[in-house]
Amino acid sequence: MTKYSSEKARELAESARVALGQEPADLVLRNVRLVNVFTGEIYPTDIVIQRSRVVALGTGYEARREFDLGGRYACPGFIDAHVHIESSMCIPPEFARAVLAHGVTSVVADPHEIANVLGLEGIRFMLEAAKYGALSVYVMASSCVPATDMGTAGAYLDAHDLEPLLGSPWVPGLAEMMNYPGVIHGDPEVMEKLALFYNRVLDGHAPGLSGRELNAYASTGILSDHECTTVEEAREKLRLGMTVFIREGSAVRNLRDLLPVVTPQNARRICFCTDDRHPAELIDEGSIDYMIREAIRFGLDPITAIRMGTLNAAEYFRLYDRGAIAPGRRADIVIFSDLNDIRAELVFRGGKLVARDGKSLVNIENRRPIRLRSSMNVRWEKVEFTVPAKGSRIRVIGLVPDQVITEHLIVEPKVENGYAVADVERDLLKMAVIERHRASGNIGKGFIKGIGLKRGAIAGTVAHDHHNLVVIGVDDESMMTAARAVGQMGGGLVAVDGRRVLARLPLPIAGLMSDRPIEDVRRDHDRLLAAAADLGSGLGDPFMEMSFMALEVIPHLKLTDRGLVDVDRFEIVDLWV
Repeated sequence: MTKYSSEKARELAESARVALGQEPADLVLRNVRLVNVFTGEIYPTDIVIQRSRVVALGTGYEARREFDLGGRYACPGFIDAHVHIESSMCIPPEFARAVLAHGVTSVVADPHEIANVLGLEGIRFMLEAAKYGALSVYVMASSCVPATDMGTAGAYLDAHDLEPLLGSPWVPGLAEMMNYPGVIHGDPEVMEKLALFYNRVLDGHAPGLSGRELNAYASTGILSDHECTTVEEAREKLRLGMTVFIREGSAVRNLRDLLPVVTPQNARRICFCTDDRHPAELIDEGSIDYMIREAIRFGLDPITAIRMGTLNAAEYFRLYDRGAIAPGRRADIVIFSDLNDIRAELVFRGGKLVARDGKSLVNIENRRPIRLRSSMNVRWEKVEFTVPAKGSRIRVIGLVPDQVITEHLIVEPKVENGYAVADVERDLLKMAVIERHRASGNIGKGFIKGIGLKRGAIAGTVAHDHHNLVVIGVDDESMMTAARAVGQMGGGLVAVDGRRVLARLPLPIAGLMSDRPIEDVRRDHDRLLAAAADLGSGLGDPFMEMSFMALEVIPHLKLTDRGLVDVDRFEIVDLWV
């Protein structure tokens, strides 16, 4: 018998004694209305907690500490089924402060943003940064680093590289398999990764996939998808036994469109996730709690909505110690007053009070710093933005607001002195993707419609999933100013007008995250948005929209450092038609 098993045995025996009423509990939450996600009931009781777990439900128990909750509701801590913490632009402890305040006590994260920059070093950074924190952070093994060979990432992870992650209890499985063509056509490396994690959870990413191709995708054991945009797409995937994650991020919002798919018969196969969410939305709207409130507001039964944000995710990821309030489960509990407008008033994680009235009580000072290497390696002498005219028609990325899909447009360019240039009157702006990992000198150049700038440029190193340096602008001088400013910061976001930098947000950690408090990041991000609006963009967050314009696994047309990608054909195509 090991030391651990002996200690665990004593802890279990102690739990049984407390549940029998033979010893006082550490904590009792008295006078609550329990939302029981197993039975769908709501009823009055007390919640008895020993150490980090619930050991009993019922009245008459003695405790060393107690809270009288005056008849308020108690439900399980919320679980985000799929999130990229890096999209908060904050390190895990700061992200934790934001979501704990809204009742999220566990998240399942895919660190493929930082993995595409720093490889296994980046994944280990996320695991270490979350260790011993107030939020339970499970990390899926990033499956697509790089996403494809049509863009240059900072790392390459094959099945052999991912194998060491199998030994971590904080790695439930393989993260979203975005290379759906590789799955469908049996790419050997893709199959090796699926086989390696076959007995774990295999997450999916299959936008628009249907019919025989979807059958082929699901036949490999991939269990979920968070890319559904229509009821019909979600229903087809549910019928094949897949679990659907309804997503509500900052740039991509599918909740309202997909809620009609939820029925009493299929609701146990549906979870909530945020995917990518920025500081302003995390602080002001919340996370999974926001999705639950919105679902209820649009007519979903409150208990069903709570279950989709708790038990469903726990069971899907085989995290059987959470997702419900019951003996033996972790004491991750949210206290609230209004069943039709759920807002966390008290949040317990592992039996400890971690948030009150929308404010985190977690102190993250004096954490051990984790060092990472620089991720800005641009071959600046190769950077220029001219586009020589070679015809009368060009391919143009057509932005679709609040979606990551784009249109594949064919338009006549504006040509001056033999060069294709931006045309503000038609909202036709120049876009460039500069390789920043290997100093290769690669620059992809193209045009985009829908950003709305009237002057200046915006730029950033947040560019899913390769995270090269993306610039969108009205003129080459502004674009160069923006690119240089980002490089000097070691990564980040900027808005410029000519030679003048209007606003900036440094992201020195892999060009993706700040090491400052989330409130500071939110303030600087708000200034960036204001600057972009002053430059003419009418989008709510043009930086978030820009970050997806280089993602070559989402239809229909995208731009990487290697050129324009026709995602439907899954190949690089020429700018000129």
